[in-house]
Amino acid sequence: MRRLLVVLAVLISASLLMAHTLITTKITWSREVSRIVYKRCASCHHEGGSSFALVTYDQTRPWAEAIKEQVLSRRMPPWNAVKGFGDFKNDRGLTQEEIDIMASWVAGGAPEGNPAYLPALPDFRSEGAENRDPGSELTFSGTLLLKHPLEVIGIEPRQVPLAGVLQVIAQRPDGSVEPLIWIENFNPHYKGAYYFRNILPLPAGTKIEMSPPTGSAALMVKDSPEGVTK
Repeated sequence: MRRLLVVLAVLISASLLMAHTLITTKITWSREVSRIVYKRCASCHHEGGSSFALVTYDQTRPWAEAIKEQVLSRRMPPWNAVKGFGDFKNDRGLTQEEIDIMASWVAGGAPEGNPAYLPALPDFRSEGAENRDPGSELTFSGTLLLKHPLEVIGIEPRQVPLAGVLQVIAQRPDGSVEPLIWIENFNPHYKGAYYFRNILPLPAGTKIEMSPPTGSAALMVKDSPEGVTK
């Protein structure tokens, strides 16, 4: 009962604050912010999802300041891969432009705008299905030498050192280097595979190097990883 009263007090306070908030931005929930939330956040934040719902203005507005803090620190949505180090088709991380829009919206009073501009709600039944690729897994730590060519479709960190940093590259026999993934400030709320936008062909003789070597990861490959030696 006490917890319910606290929640009600927070919501009432938020409602009073909204009624007296000075609007200083043209960015609105209906036109810009909802599209970012639907694309990046709503897969978890919807009714029946893994976290509280954020698919309507009334659901989102009380959390505006907390959302701003989370997106500025890149804690939400959880996505551990450093942008620009590997190219992933299931990238959930916000772009800098999206972060700026969200922060400016909150700083400007978080206005709702005209509901006529709202996009259609996402189809949560199919969320994530398009990102699950079939294939085999090859788990490794430290250094891995390929005896046969592989077509790599993704990578999944399995053990990230306590420092929260893990970097994996592939060095081909011709000397070219392919960045696979760089985990920084590991957030345990996201654990899953990172699927490359394009299949990476790695020839025999390619050396997969992990730093620090105490971590572990799994390569997601199209074919059975036969003939691989460490």
